[in-house]
Amino acid sequence: MLFGFKQNMSNKEFLEQEIMRWKGSPERIMQIKGQLYYQNEHDILSRKRTMIGEDGKLQVVENLPNNRLIDNQYGKMVNQKANYLLGQPFAIECDNKLYVEFLKQIFNKKFMKTVKSAGKAALNHGIAWLYPYYTKDGDFSFRLFPGYEILPIWEDSEHTVLSGAIRLYLVSGYDGIKPTIIEKVEVFDMQGIHCYILDGNVLIPDLTIKEQDCSYVMANGKPLNWSKIPLIPIKCNEQEIPLIKKVKSLQDGINVMLSDFENSMQEDARNTILVLKNYDGTNLGEFRKNLATFGAVKVRYDGETKGGVETLEITVNAENYKTILDIFKKALIGNAMGYDAKDDRLSGNPNQMNIQSMYSDIDLDANDMETELQAAFEEVLWFVNAHLANSGKGSFENEEVTIIFNRDILINESEAIANCSASVGQLSDETIIGQHPWVDDPQKELERLRKQKEREQAEFEQQQGYNPFAPQGKQNKPSKDEGGGVNEE
Repeated sequence: MLFGFKQNMSNKEFLEQEIMRWKGSPERIMQIKGQLYYQNEHDILSRKRTMIGEDGKLQVVENLPNNRLIDNQYGKMVNQKANYLLGQPFAIECDNKLYVEFLKQIFNKKFMKTVKSAGKAALNHGIAWLYPYYTKDGDFSFRLFPGYEILPIWEDSEHTVLSGAIRLYLVSGYDGIKPTIIEKVEVFDMQGIHCYILDGNVLIPDLTIKEQDCSYVMANGKPLNWSKIPLIPIKCNEQEIPLIKKVKSLQDGINVMLSDFENSMQEDARNTILVLKNYDGTNLGEFRKNLATFGAVKVRYDGETKGGVETLEITVNAENYKTILDIFKKALIGNAMGYDAKDDRLSGNPNQMNIQSMYSDIDLDANDMETELQAAFEEVLWFVNAHLANSGKGSFENEEVTIIFNRDILINESEAIANCSASVGQLSDETIIGQHPWVDDPQKELERLRKQKEREQAEFEQQQGYNPFAPQGKQNKPSKDEGGGVNEE
């Protein structure tokens, strides 16, 4: 277990130093922040109202409205971008039909759900990880690890080859009878998984893990390991930058504007600035209490001294808040490279050029993510091929496979169908059917068309009573009643 460059340091000390350096690093904190924001845990929830005190410093004020409203545009962008690229089942193209059938068994609906979840995690954390493993029932499957749980040890600066990895995760446990949170550490290397418990900043071997559980694979009761580290990176972009890093300030601005607007609306005559004249009371605290309790106060009227209560009214202009919110939302969508489903270009009956213009940003960003996913699927297929070979289903190492991601894009169906109809005779049926908006699987649709034509041909031949494959002179001839002819005797 040798990672990185270290001098005068044991493996255990090296791991402890790396974990403590990474655990509180800005990169990992931003990954966790992305997950929290996606789950509606925003910084606005810890916001406090403040005022300038007598010493000129800010002080927390408890007796003012302090709304903490969240309009989670960030979470909406994550869902939008993940569903755009991974919302539809991907297609598999390969000349080897047997290999395709094996791949479809592995790349089932559960796997596609895992890939979609990995896409969301990659957007939230910059990177997510797929872990190939065998279940207790012996089935080959994949598991998702979030980016903030894995510290990768890369062999190259391009982050393409792993020499090892460290996983830090939390589990619930007990210290005697007291509930506690335990920090567990798993170290992945070419020899298997090494399990520890992190006690402060010291690694302690996890004695609850059995020796056979430290290998990647168990076959016939024997521990085996892959010839690669079984962690596959799913990146949202080459730089592994989480989406929250691009739009956090804009999301916070939206939350603050909404909260401040409600605060302003709630600051009515009972808690705004009041001007007292000849007040019939002892102090301002008593005045506030009477106003809140009874909705009225007593004032004195002594000759020329007139009592009364006046307010310094501050008008809340709702249009100002609305304008700022619109600016923030459009800026967030632009920086997130998403699209606005309420875009003016969709009004009326938009043509396909208007729709493509609206999707241009998200399409460009999806190109980057798809490039990373295609590279990840090369790693996925390596483990799949190793599994198929080890389970005796054959060697498919040299087979060419293409994974096609079907993007969930809005289209003008009438225009698309008209274009398909106009292409008949110029393009193959397979190409035209693949572009038809109502078709999800072109191969299945072609098979349905073939069967439909065979059925129609059979019905036609049955009605005509003619069999083109029957010997000459043996055809069914129309009778006198059917065709008006005369049968020969």
